[in-house]
Amino acid sequence: MSNLSGKTLFITGASRGIGKAIGVRAARDGANIVLFAKTTTPHPKLPGTLYTAAEEMEAAGGKTLICVGDIREEDQVQAAVDQAVATFGGIDILVNNASAISLTPTEATDMKRFDLMHQINTRGTFLASQRCLPHLKKAANPHVLNLSPPLHFSAGWFARHCAYTMAKYGMSLCVYGMAEEYRGKVAFNALWPRTAINTAAVQNHLGGQESVAAARQPEIMADAAYHILCQDARTCSGNFFIDDEVMREAGVTDLRQYQVDPSMDEKTLLPDFFLD
Repeated sequence: MSNLSGKTLFITGASRGIGKAIGVRAARDGANIVLFAKTTTPHPKLPGTLYTAAEEMEAAGGKTLICVGDIREEDQVQAAVDQAVATFGGIDILVNNASAISLTPTEATDMKRFDLMHQINTRGTFLASQRCLPHLKKAANPHVLNLSPPLHFSAGWFARHCAYTMAKYGMSLCVYGMAEEYRGKVAFNALWPRTAINTAAVQNHLGGQESVAAARQPEIMADAAYHILCQDARTCSGNFFIDDEVMREAGVTDLRQYQVDPSMDEKTLLPDFFLD
């Protein structure tokens, strides 16, 4: 594929951050974007809503469908999938971006937070994939892209925040299993950033503005996702991609354009989790 013109993307957690950036990038090709998330009114700590994100995507050249819902609720996910198909005639791409984070050690992780992370990250990814698959199998070049890390079972990452690591790895395990289950029919891949990304998660959980200055912008993930989603689904599946590796493979050698502070040495950028 040369671009995503006319393709329909179903993006979970599409109101801000990486999910929104992926939608905007696809919209530049004239794609249809189904935004599935809960945020309809501004949050004091989380900028953006479904409506402001949709406005950006439409300004970029895409068509949008706002589906307000909770990824934890089966009927709401199914209703959004049905509405997407009724509106755009099918689903070509699913981006499992919705995620919850709590970087707490075992004894400091209350079960409500544990359940939230597993219900959104692992269960939500499984559910959205399951409900989109009947339509993805009818698409010409169907892709599922999970925003989750490579499966490196380094004990250190589990020791630091076991509950969160388990929840994110659950998303990656969906890639691992479903890529083989649907090989030759639907592509399943994962994408993860080399460095911290300037999102609400970094601002609220990883040190605030000092960490933001040493991060890259969400657009590097969006451009990497775009490159993956334009590949042949029959041959590009079961991969755990890293954003800067994808961009260098695509011929982009100077990645300073993606840095919050382009003057910083790339070696001093804040590394993301799960990459040793």
